[in-house]
Amino acid sequence: MDRLSLYFLCIEHIRGAMANQGSYNYSYIFKYIIIGDMGVGKSCLLHQFTEKKFMADCPHTIGVEFGTRIIEVNGQKIKLQIWDTAGQERFRAVTRSYYRGAAGALMVYDITRRATYNHLSGWLTDARSLTNPNTVIFLIGNKGDLDGQREVTYDEAKRFAEENDLLFLETSAKTGDHVEDAFIETAKKIYQNIQDGSLDLNAAESGVKPKPLTPSRTGNGVGGADGIGQNGDSKCQC
Repeated sequence: MDRLSLYFLCIEHIRGAMANQGSYNYSYIFKYIIIGDMGVGKSCLLHQFTEKKFMADCPHTIGVEFGTRIIEVNGQKIKLQIWDTAGQERFRAVTRSYYRGAAGALMVYDITRRATYNHLSGWLTDARSLTNPNTVIFLIGNKGDLDGQREVTYDEAKRFAEENDLLFLETSAKTGDHVEDAFIETAKKIYQNIQDGSLDLNAAESGVKPKPLTPSRTGNGVGGADGIGQNGDSKCQC
């Protein structure tokens, strides 16, 4: 089976799993995307956040990988649907479709590889042009446990974040340092945007969906290119 066929097979697996799961106790669904160069640790961050474990031999994502987790923000249960996109250029045409309808974007670079930092402007351009104006973008400098091999200083990355109105943290997917903070602080900012009225929940591109009163049984309300799903937890490495 070629990679493209495997990718679409994986998407069908996600759609079926999400449609068949029962409802959970949450108030909102937030759609996240994780973007950045290949090898910066995007999938490892996803696994650390959703499963609380580090994958020492984390393979490169082909197409997209998906995970969910329910968190609490200001007393509200929030379900995060997280789409980890491949960093390879040959998948960009496919993965760009997942930017649409994202409430949060985690933009990741590797502090030990300057090239991944130098490419941030391109990733940011995509994020700004393909998501809605209120999408919360969080800059993450990953592999903080390898400080001795650092090629990008904390201060220069912080300046980049400030100049571009981004939230910023350094993390370690290996040790778990600040991984929770990055995902949860993004959710807090999105929730703040809901509360102050700057995020229109009626807009399809908002990336936020209040939990339906009756769980969907159609299997059509699934995330990905068209937005965010209704039910269930699933993960699939594509």
